[in-house]
Amino acid sequence: MDKAFALDAFSALSQPTRLDAFRLLVKAGDEGMLAGQVSDTLDVRQNTMSANLSILATSGLIRNEREGRSIRYFADMDGMRGLLAFLMEDCCGGRPELCQPVIEEIACA
Repeated sequence: MDKAFALDAFSALSQPTRLDAFRLLVKAGDEGMLAGQVSDTLDVRQNTMSANLSILATSGLIRNEREGRSIRYFADMDGMRGLLAFLMEDCCGGRPELCQPVIEEIACA
């Protein structure tokens, strides 16, 4: 990952609705969610949510698949891993034991 990708991702996440949508899709896991479900869950108009989901997709943090007339969205775990790796690339000055609490905090139990 490069700095430009990281800045795009942070820019996409800097808006409250997009951050909420991304976190919701992370929770949804492999099932993802239909665009309308995301919109309904977050109580956001569908056209507004569509624009926000498009920005997240462009940033590489989510992906989508068409299902007939609907679109299902998923958190892009590779994109999220890339962003986290970028943030922690030079973590702890070569002392991995200092980074371990962060890794344990973000690891799925």
